[in-house]
Amino acid sequence: MRPTVALLAAAVLIVIATGYCSSRLPFAFFKGGTKVTHDLVVQQMRAVAKLVSSEATVRDVIVYENTWYGSTKRSLVVVTGRLLAGIDLGDKPDVTIDHSARRITMRIPSARLIGIEITDMTTYDERGGLWNPFRPADRDAIQRQARAQLTAAGSTLGLLRHANESAVHLLRVLLAKDGYTVDVTIRGAPPAVR
Repeated sequence: MRPTVALLAAAVLIVIATGYCSSRLPFAFFKGGTKVTHDLVVQQMRAVAKLVSSEATVRDVIVYENTWYGSTKRSLVVVTGRLLAGIDLGDKPDVTIDHSARRITMRIPSARLIGIEITDMTTYDERGGLWNPFRPADRDAIQRQARAQLTAAGSTLGLLRHANESAVHLLRVLLAKDGYTVDVTIRGAPPAVR
């Protein structure tokens, strides 16, 4: 994962989210005239829906083999993909607001893999068997194998952990307005990646 790409993506998300929330929240909110309510916080979080908080570009080698009655077809493919991880804010975040202490406490769901975009697949070797040629179903199987391997690579990179940390930081910055402090925790451990 490229740290500069992740930091740039996080900065862009902060700017977009801040602009979106400032245009949607009542103007008086920023002058201290409106009370922060549970519904207001949840509404603003659901408006964003899915918060992509981490991104990684991954490259992997796919070795595909299929044998039928002793005839083997093989393919060697290098695949490059972008993995997007983040928080689904529509998944009922727990929000409590203590107006006297000016504190917002949130529990959000764990980060998960939101998207896999295969940006390049290059075949370096492909050999069909004598009576086992390549068919469209083989190309589909290679595509599925590529997605599975990219997903596994994302979990070894710590992408979900980084997405959790980025989402917590972003929500603290986004909601800390009008003198409120924000405590954000993650509900449960990151789910297993399929």
